[in-house]
Amino acid sequence: MHAQLLTFLLVISTCFSLKGQEPERKVYHIQRCTGKIVLDGEPDEAVWSVCEIAGDFWQSVPVDTSPAVSRTEFRMTYDDDFIYVSAICYDDLPGKPYIIQSLKRDYSYPVSDGIGVYFDPFNDKTNGFAFTCNPFGVQREGLLANSGFFGVSTDWDNRWFVETRREAGAWKAEIAIPFKSLRYNDGVKQWRVNFSRNNLKRNEGSAWSPVPRVYNIASLLHTGLLVWDQPPKKPGLNAALIPYGILSHTIDFTRDDETTKPNGGVDAKVAVTSSLNLDLTFNPDFSQVEVDRQQTNLSRFSLFFPERRNFFIENSDLFATFGFSKIRPFFSRNICLYNGNTIPIAGGARLSGKLDQNWRIGLMDMQTKASAEFDQPAYNFAVGALQRTVLKKSALGAILVNRQTFDKGSEHSGDYNRLAGVDFVYNSKNNLATGKVFYHRTFDTLSGKDKAATAVFFLYRTKNVNLEYNHEYVGENFNPVVGFLGYDKGYFRFENRAAYTWFPEKSALLSHGPEIYQSQYWNGGFPGGKASEFYIGRPLDYQYRMSYYLRWPNTAVLSVNLNAWYTFLRRAFDPTGTNAERLPAATSYEYRDVNVAFASDFRKPFNYKVGATGGRYFNGRKRTYTLEGVWRIQPIAILSMAYERNEIELPSPYASAYLDLLGPKFEFAFTKSVFFTTFIQYNRQIDNLNINARLQWRFKPMSDFYIVYTDNYFAPEPGAGDTAGKFAIRNRGVVFKLNYWLAI
Repeated sequence: MHAQLLTFLLVISTCFSLKGQEPERKVYHIQRCTGKIVLDGEPDEAVWSVCEIAGDFWQSVPVDTSPAVSRTEFRMTYDDDFIYVSAICYDDLPGKPYIIQSLKRDYSYPVSDGIGVYFDPFNDKTNGFAFTCNPFGVQREGLLANSGFFGVSTDWDNRWFVETRREAGAWKAEIAIPFKSLRYNDGVKQWRVNFSRNNLKRNEGSAWSPVPRVYNIASLLHTGLLVWDQPPKKPGLNAALIPYGILSHTIDFTRDDETTKPNGGVDAKVAVTSSLNLDLTFNPDFSQVEVDRQQTNLSRFSLFFPERRNFFIENSDLFATFGFSKIRPFFSRNICLYNGNTIPIAGGARLSGKLDQNWRIGLMDMQTKASAEFDQPAYNFAVGALQRTVLKKSALGAILVNRQTFDKGSEHSGDYNRLAGVDFVYNSKNNLATGKVFYHRTFDTLSGKDKAATAVFFLYRTKNVNLEYNHEYVGENFNPVVGFLGYDKGYFRFENRAAYTWFPEKSALLSHGPEIYQSQYWNGGFPGGKASEFYIGRPLDYQYRMSYYLRWPNTAVLSVNLNAWYTFLRRAFDPTGTNAERLPAATSYEYRDVNVAFASDFRKPFNYKVGATGGRYFNGRKRTYTLEGVWRIQPIAILSMAYERNEIELPSPYASAYLDLLGPKFEFAFTKSVFFTTFIQYNRQIDNLNINARLQWRFKPMSDFYIVYTDNYFAPEPGAGDTAGKFAIRNRGVVFKLNYWLAI
């Protein structure tokens, strides 16, 4: 740990010597509304004429060195209940249609014409809110964490209102955002804000406060200052009840079991303060959540699937951003899941938000029910996180995680698993460098020492240069039961990446450049838990990659990648993932492959991605082909198809395999409130065909009626006979669900 801290401090010290000052920020002065605003998409009320104009947008993409070509004007005002935003987006290419995905809420902003407004109410450049809409008035709202470094999390839903109007030469929008839908400190006169526009007709992304192209357009590091004429006051009672009722009918054909089951529950949201929220849930159900996109797993480790359940989303960064992507101390999907099976939740509570300008807190407690079917007791899951802003843009955080059963009458009596950890996230003043260091330790009933994990990460990037450094260590007995590990325990990892990008002025290319990447895993650790017993043993895995990227102004991208791999098997392993003959443990393999991938202009109604990889694979060969096509029928439908084929050929006695993963998806948005999605997935690796169809009717804000139909089939057996070429059904189900938002 001392060595890692010294390394991190050495790297961070270079950041303070980097030249560059934080640029002067734009300022918007917001005045209280002096009249009534009718939300109709036409900002013609007299009050708008006296509002300050946020104009003079600056390009972010394809270049970030000049003013925006497309003229855009934003205005803002407010009253006791709402923040009002109006926008006029002038259209200098009226002969071309607007580019949008569909009428479905939470569309993808980068591939749709639209506008966005981004708030940082705490003026800390760390957390915020995003509200965007497209020319057809389709809404998209989300949360910003980690300074918006990774964009917007659109799984968060809340109430706000927008109306748009399209006319010759411009499209216009009027937005009303309730103060109750935001979290902010009472009596604060300065927030942060930015406005953006995506004009795909001209292939131009722009923002009021300039955002360099290497950053997400929602970056909170590049917001302007929002100055209130009077500090917004804490709204009145801000609470909501969200009861739901459900009726499900399921048939398990493998056990000849048919069940019809009614159910119900309720969620509650209470604003304890204007910046601290309490969420409660009783007997929650997540049957309406979109199914996971399946993956072919050819690795020796678990795959990661993102959290999709709304209860766990808001302020989730307080818990989810601790650790690294492959070393997570807390992963909410582990609550109520056991070996891929769902364990029902009895209820839970979460308190999260800001205590003041510098302190954030997150407390969550969930109680599952006992499951006789899977021999699982009732577990209590508790997690607490505390975060303090330091050095203006950096943060120091601590996390505690506990899973424990209180069932004293079973074999699981006394079972517990706990984790304690500290993370430090650094952001330089000039926004060129960011870094992270953490130390986590688990406590459980298992014997053994060496139960810690620690890591250091550093990223430095400019317009042309991108440099990354990472090293991490996971102890042999580190055991985050409520977390996620993407690799074995007992290893050191060293990871580096360097990339350079040219932006030629007179060329058919927008940009191009090389990238070098390396990742090495080494066996080693502190087997006795003492520094004196430290060792690094043999290499376990490495990847060396040389890449070259070419990007065109029309958004098309071509990449060529050369990979060199090394794998030492600590355990026997089947490279096909089909439970075939396994390669023996304690053997090592070196192999190489070449990958070429191309993505077409995503603005076109039909666009596609293709890729091919070929080369050695362990003691054989592997070829991989990928194809993804999207046909957009504006504004009502998106028809897509994703296909992946892995052809694995191994010498006898090991099996060869031809693995297909097929995923057609059909999305229809009949109106802005009625949506239908069908997702079909065929996975040859697990011999499964899954059909999931979901109809959603949002009959009022945040209130929905769902019909969800699912089918699962066994893939057909090869060969002759009655079963050849036929899919045998596993299970089938239909769910009717109604939830209703009751504001209090």
